[in-house]
Amino acid sequence: MVVRPYGTWPAQIGVDMVAGGAGRELDSVSLQDGILRWAEVRTGEGGRTVVCELGPGGVRDLIPVGANARTRAHEYGGGAFWFHGPTTFYSDFSDGRVYRTEGGEPVPITSELSPPHAHRYADGVVTPDGSSIYCVRERHEPDEVMNEIVVLPADGSAEPSVIAQGHDFYMWPRVDPAGRRLAWVSWDHPNMPWDGTELWVADLDGGQPEKVTGGAGESVIDVAWSADGALHWQSDRSGWWNLYRDGTALTALDDAETGFPAWVFGISHYAFLGDGRIVCIVVRQGADTMHVLDPVRGSFEPFLPEWTYIDSVAAHDGRVAFIGSSPTAPPALFVHDGTELTTIRRSLDVEIDPAAVSQPRAIEFTSHDGGRAHAFYYPPTSADSEGPADELPPLRVICHGGPTGVRPPWFSLDILFFTQRGIGVVDVNYRGSTGFGREYRRSLNGRWGEIDWQDCVSAARHLAETGEIDGNRTWVEGGSAGGYVVLCALTFEPEAFAAGVSYFGVADAEALALDTHKFESRYLDSLIGPYPERADLYRARSPVHFVDQLERPLLLLQGLDDEVVPPAQAEAMVAVLERKGVPYAYLAFEGEGHGFRRQENIRRSKEATLSFIGQLFGFEPADELEPLEVVTSRSER
Repeated sequence: MVVRPYGTWPAQIGVDMVAGGAGRELDSVSLQDGILRWAEVRTGEGGRTVVCELGPGGVRDLIPVGANARTRAHEYGGGAFWFHGPTTFYSDFSDGRVYRTEGGEPVPITSELSPPHAHRYADGVVTPDGSSIYCVRERHEPDEVMNEIVVLPADGSAEPSVIAQGHDFYMWPRVDPAGRRLAWVSWDHPNMPWDGTELWVADLDGGQPEKVTGGAGESVIDVAWSADGALHWQSDRSGWWNLYRDGTALTALDDAETGFPAWVFGISHYAFLGDGRIVCIVVRQGADTMHVLDPVRGSFEPFLPEWTYIDSVAAHDGRVAFIGSSPTAPPALFVHDGTELTTIRRSLDVEIDPAAVSQPRAIEFTSHDGGRAHAFYYPPTSADSEGPADELPPLRVICHGGPTGVRPPWFSLDILFFTQRGIGVVDVNYRGSTGFGREYRRSLNGRWGEIDWQDCVSAARHLAETGEIDGNRTWVEGGSAGGYVVLCALTFEPEAFAAGVSYFGVADAEALALDTHKFESRYLDSLIGPYPERADLYRARSPVHFVDQLERPLLLLQGLDDEVVPPAQAEAMVAVLERKGVPYAYLAFEGEGHGFRRQENIRRSKEATLSFIGQLFGFEPADELEPLEVVTSRSER
């Protein structure tokens, strides 16, 4: 081992690999009719989503070059494609229209609109006879946005007809195997789908919809019909999301949960094996496992427990397909046929030296107010480098978005990019995160911009106190709600971190309440308080109003097409950083929304972060980096 200063270690994982140049992002597995299909986000092709299928001749694309199976419904999208037999239906990101294809030229089945995306389709399902599609439509009118469930002929011969409307939001329209009943989930402002939803069922031949379960305090999600016509869903009525069948609980977890925050359409955490058993994704203490549930025997047993992050699961006649990862294995698409596990598609096309892969350790620590919070710590790890005996490594503190998200222990190129260079990384599941039960998730209610950033500060201090990192060389980094944590921490406790990196972070909570998309327009009611009644709290929790307290350097990265956190938020921070003379850098990217998808922009962001931190912490990365200009005085602009 060669002794090198932390931050200067040569690394196998470079910026191009992190940006997606050596792989693909896998998503949305399907085994409908026994045919294996999935989605791939290809950063090297402008971040477009491609629908793929495994056939006798190998893997093939189901949509043509240039097509992009993505929807802007809820702005976060998801559920942008569905199938019936050999036919693929998908929403194209270019115009929001729904297309159908059997491998040839796609045919639009919804009307062309001006402006594009005035109608946004998601979460579709085709009736058993293939004649009709039921899906969610988000209709953007000049003065309002309407969400509804519609039905349209699969051949596009008529305009969509509204099936359900009147609620603010809809998800999971699902037709039963006989084609006679439609189930769906709805909810209204100010709830988010993890706060309170309702499950409804209607006969397709007429009659009034009937409410099955749910309400203001119960999150009912993830609806599906089994082959025998039984309705299944997940509910957190017990304090933990558990699986139900026709009102009877099939699981009784009280230290783990099978559910998730429904930020995007088209997600399910369970699938039917065909013999009465159900394979489920279970989240315990932030880590995923798979279990097989046998309702007849009453058993609930671990299945392939080596995987700690499972992104998607599907099943058919005893076969299970899923996207899985562990701390030592990059995400890949697998199929288990009941006996053997086969790798179908890897997210990464290069081999990483196992000796250079950091192994995470779960930590639990006490935060500012005495509450307990969770994180995973990844120590610096290299196959051929080690740090000096008299030096401790810098620390990168990651605060995830949501804020209901969760960060599992997994193989992350983004994390390994830093650990391979001699930088520790702590991935914080602050209070408000999912996977620790409803009480933990709701502990952030009314306290957003208060305890989340405090938990991140406490995570760094815990690792400094245990002698694992250099407490004087820490930075906090996050995107969206995580970016808000960054800005809050640097503003409200200016000496807690040495620097910050904010991706499209919220700077002004009041502006966000007044200027964001419909899906999140009332989210802050629960996180902070009702607006404008508690406008005082919004101002008190907005870093932009207290930026004169900011002392530490800041890197801001922003998509100029972001409809969730508009560029004006970042620009407001830049104005005060400029006025005060605090060192900063600001990178704005055209064509990027809320989350970067283009390889060149992801590459530049990661390169800029490493350059920024190297300049501040006094180390020279081994990489050849495009230099980042840090504005250090008002006269430099």
